[in-house]
Amino acid sequence: MAQPAKKSDKKSAKKSAMSVAALHRFLATEFPQVFHTDCGLSIEEVWQGGGRVRQAYHARFIRPGGTISGPTMMALADFAVYVGVLASIGPVPLAVTINLNINFLRKPAARDLIAECRLLKLGKRLAVGEVTIRSDGTDEPVAHVTSSYSIPRND
Repeated sequence: MAQPAKKSDKKSAKKSAMSVAALHRFLATEFPQVFHTDCGLSIEEVWQGGGRVRQAYHARFIRPGGTISGPTMMALADFAVYVGVLASIGPVPLAVTINLNINFLRKPAARDLIAECRLLKLGKRLAVGEVTIRSDGTDEPVAHVTSSYSIPRND
């Protein structure tokens, strides 16, 4: 049996603005085309300033060469940052990605991917986060991501 993903030991003690259950409901309502029962995405844990999400393994994610595709990992990282932002500020459907940079570090195993987001900056209009993606049961990261989100005005 695979080991659980390594948990961050520097999570904020402050309560998140949205629970895992509230995030699931929000995403299923606002983004049903992406977040639905057979998408394979799940939210494992959230905290003020971040969260951990999972992409269930599926053969359709494999690219030539037998590795999980880059777009699969990029989408997971983007999802992780969005979850981290919403967990920290509450339901803001119009918060959008303005930048995403990914470094592929090693070939991921053919198993679930775990992405853990940590927000580096959370302001009124901008959030900057970093994501570490690992294959389930491994400690070594397969990708490192930085991303920025624009947060709309709360008028």
